[in-house]
Amino acid sequence: MPISVTPQCLVIRSTSAKCGIQRHIFSQTLAFLALIGLIPPPLLAFDLVPFRAKNQSPLLQIYGLPAAGNAVLLPPGHREVSLTLDHSSNYVDEQDTREKILLDGETTRLTLGGLYGFTQRFELGIEIPFVSHSGGFLDGFIIDYHNLFDFPQGGREQAPRNRLIYDYSRDGAEKLKIDDSSGGFGDVSLLAGLQLYYDGQKNPRAVALRANLKIPSGDSAMLYGSGSTDVSLSIAASDDYPFPLGHGTVFGSAGLMVMTRGKVLPEQQRDHVFFGRIGMGWNPLEWLALKIQMDAHTPFFKDSALAPLSANAAQLLIGGTLALGGQTTLDIAVSEDIVVQTSPDVVFHFALTTRF
Repeated sequence: MPISVTPQCLVIRSTSAKCGIQRHIFSQTLAFLALIGLIPPPLLAFDLVPFRAKNQSPLLQIYGLPAAGNAVLLPPGHREVSLTLDHSSNYVDEQDTREKILLDGETTRLTLGGLYGFTQRFELGIEIPFVSHSGGFLDGFIIDYHNLFDFPQGGREQAPRNRLIYDYSRDGAEKLKIDDSSGGFGDVSLLAGLQLYYDGQKNPRAVALRANLKIPSGDSAMLYGSGSTDVSLSIAASDDYPFPLGHGTVFGSAGLMVMTRGKVLPEQQRDHVFFGRIGMGWNPLEWLALKIQMDAHTPFFKDSALAPLSANAAQLLIGGTLALGGQTTLDIAVSEDIVVQTSPDVVFHFALTTRF
């Protein structure tokens, strides 16, 4: 059965109360993150950890693909609380003789996470996401940016500005359609980590086993969740090195996720996905780190000739971390789809994390 939603507010300039609330929430969150990012931070050394990011395509962020985890677990009795904001701009318009897909809109995913170290080698956690789809406001900026550097537009410049439509048809039948701005809670994930190796040195080397269980608690008809139960296992590793100026870390992870049949394109959904990440960071100042990271995974769907559904995906994140005081840090990064059309054109990533 097709998923259909009646349009009510397609652009960010809409006067509807729903759009106004979403715009207010997003703008206030960005203003808060920007404000604390401008506060001169104290000198504070901190660990270099991966960006807490994953593919934010509206058809893929609904699954339990885990964000990159730290290879070093929390000490016993310690807690970590995080608030992660990913705002993505999507534009894909592809078709062949059997299929047509149009993904034009912006998706905001705000995730509240918590971790607790139970023993020296074991931690548990939870992630609760809130997902919002809208026409957004970034089209003009992205078109101008592409023009400035002579990047291909992919048809975005000819499409209506700030439009929301996530639509997929196959053999003349509409399989999915979202064209109404909305927001709601997504699928909750339960996390676990087991420390396999930690040498305890000043510049540590570590390996951890990480597990993720995603529960189908979000509305799949609105693309807040997938309707599937997803379980993943991954190995995360990191190695830290002293430099004449600061220190550097190389980190990576690889794993497998298996899924029950969900409610979004169920006939085409695969039952497993392989994923991996690799990255590095440099801490030249005690309050600043620069990081780069590449994430990749195999397709979530089958029986399709269209890249957004059937191609291997890869995205590149570039950014850094600011120490804000105590054990609080702020990650800021921008993500680009280095395998075109398999992830959003651009994602702005912010992650505020504190430990106590």
